[in-house]
Amino acid sequence: MTHISPTYILINDTTLRDGEQSAGVAFSLDEKIDIACRLDALGVPELEIGIPAMGDAERASIRAVASLGLNAGLMVWSRMNRKDIVLAANLGADLIDISVPASDQHLHSKLQRDRNWLLTEIGEHVRLASDLGFGVGVGAEDASRGDPDLLAAIAEAAQTAGARRIRFADTLGVLDPFATFERIRHLRSRCDLEIEMHAHDDLGMATANTLAAARAGATHLNTTVNGLGERSGNAPLEEVVLGLHLCHGVETGIDLAKFPDISHRVAVASGRPLSWQKSIVGEGAFTHEAGIHVDGLLKDPANYQGFDPVLVGRQHRVVLGKHSGPRAVQRVMAGLGHYLSEIAAGALLERVRSFIVEKKRLPSETDLLTLLERIETLEIEARAALGVVPLLQLIDRQCPPIPEPLD
Repeated sequence: MTHISPTYILINDTTLRDGEQSAGVAFSLDEKIDIACRLDALGVPELEIGIPAMGDAERASIRAVASLGLNAGLMVWSRMNRKDIVLAANLGADLIDISVPASDQHLHSKLQRDRNWLLTEIGEHVRLASDLGFGVGVGAEDASRGDPDLLAAIAEAAQTAGARRIRFADTLGVLDPFATFERIRHLRSRCDLEIEMHAHDDLGMATANTLAAARAGATHLNTTVNGLGERSGNAPLEEVVLGLHLCHGVETGIDLAKFPDISHRVAVASGRPLSWQKSIVGEGAFTHEAGIHVDGLLKDPANYQGFDPVLVGRQHRVVLGKHSGPRAVQRVMAGLGHYLSEIAAGALLERVRSFIVEKKRLPSETDLLTLLERIETLEIEARAALGVVPLLQLIDRQCPPIPEPLD
């Protein structure tokens, strides 16, 4: 089996278009401008920034983003409709994606039209957009459920009319990486256009499908910050960029070191908080509790580090919970100024485990200090009756510092 492995992929981020199409999400103008600027600062080369046909406010926001003088190329989205395309003109965008039905399901059930009509209309609308000065892409909606030969015919009609790109949309997120690879490879063999992959995450495979598309010959990939988007969302920018870099040695020119800031900004602006265990940007992504993992990390981060979290502006964090070991307790408490022996650490660990079972959450620093104080208080009271110096008090004073925190 042969495949194309490009050494450079261009990311087209659609947070401000498909991301905002997530049910209930609406960015203010200030939020759109801020998100666009942050994406540009990361080095994202293309941004899809809106739908002109939505109305005056949407067109004003597109003009505002275009007026920023960003380095990124700017794209708008349109239906295959003459009025929509004309409304997109003179807003400052360089590119337009004209969405067309790429499955018989959509062609017949949505539009009640046939393939000959579709191919004729594609040519006319691509030529119109080209005459208005746009670089034109044709968005093949529902391509994943369509006939590959129909998609090839769409690509041929688009290219003949002057389009430069075709977007393969897995609109319902029904593909797996193996099917994606075969579909993109087939399309690559049938056209010379730029191929853009647009994946949805309904089956949890948007990132995998996007990476498979790149291996099969796609030149452009759609993403959104945090995977925001309709239903289960789109392929997350952070996962796609890091996956290309680590798994395939493909560079995008995007620096994720400052990504946590824009991730947080989009989460707040969209009203869609991140899952604790969301890869790369979730609070738990680099958080370690299990004793065997913490011990291994303290000995050498490479023992339990698939990649350096510094790449994405993060660092490892050790927390205490049910599966922690004494060494983790010593490590965490040393950071709070308390150097405990294994005996003292074991006593505190039992309290931590009880806390987790009761509260169903990790103990905060304040909680840990309170638990330690309770242990010391109980021991002082018990040993005072015997006239001896509290053991924990001595341990706390005499134990040497624990090694420096992990990078």
